[in-house]
Order: sequence, then structure tokens, then C-alpha cells
Amino acid sequence: MDKKLIHISTLENLDTWARYRNGMCLDCTSACCTMPVEVKLPDLVRMGVVDPFEAEHEQPKQIAKRLQKAGVVAHFNFKHSVYTLAQRASGDCTYLDAETRLCTIYDVRPNTCRNHPKIGPRPGYCAYRNK
Repeated sequence: MDKKLIHISTLENLDTWARYRNGMCLDCTSACCTMPVEVKLPDLVRMGVVDPFEAEHEQPKQIAKRLQKAGVVAHFNFKHSVYTLAQRASGDCTYLDAETRLCTIYDVRPNTCRNHPKIGPRPGYCAYRNK
């Protein structure tokens, strides 16, 4: 009888993170989707929450104010023009389906998500947690 490896990482302790390998996401609780996600304006356009015309003609700070009121972003770093996506009270990304634990905007997800875990707090590792 094969025993399934149980692995539970904590977001705060990078030493508990598992070395990433293909296929891990299929058996994970989407722990990475509870981390803050920083995005740039092109990400927000791709996600469909900012119109291309608005991105070209509005100030990033004005866009941030609108998106904060709409509950799409939680913070805006004016110096670097970086937006932080809002999260639910549980810590989950607002675009994570609570039941399936799959991204609801996967095809248009932000670059931060596209490049995880190649980049991030511990490149090549992820906060893997078994389903």
C-alpha cells in the first residue's frame, strides 16, 4: 500500500516550504493564493478591471482610488505604481473559488501569479499544503 506524503507549509516560515515540482498544484489547497499579490497596471487591464483607455489617460492614483472603493485592490504604492489585490477575510485571494480552490481568472491572472514560484520570497519553493 502506497502512503501519500503529507506536507504542510506555513506562509511565515520559508524553511517549511516544499521544493516546487510539476504537478504539485493539482494536490494543493492553493496556499499561494493566500499570499498578498502585487500587480501593475497592465495586469489590471488584462484582468479586465481597468479599461485600456483609462490606463492610458488616468493617473494611477485615481485608478487605485476607484479600485479600492470597488474592493479590487487593498493598497497602492504610489512610488512604485504597484497595486496590492484585495483579499477576503479568510486571507484568500478574491479570485480564488472557495470550493474548488481554483483561480477564477486563471487565463488572465497577474504576472505575479504566472511567475510563482520562480520568483517570490523563496524562488523554486512554494507553500505547498496537501488537499
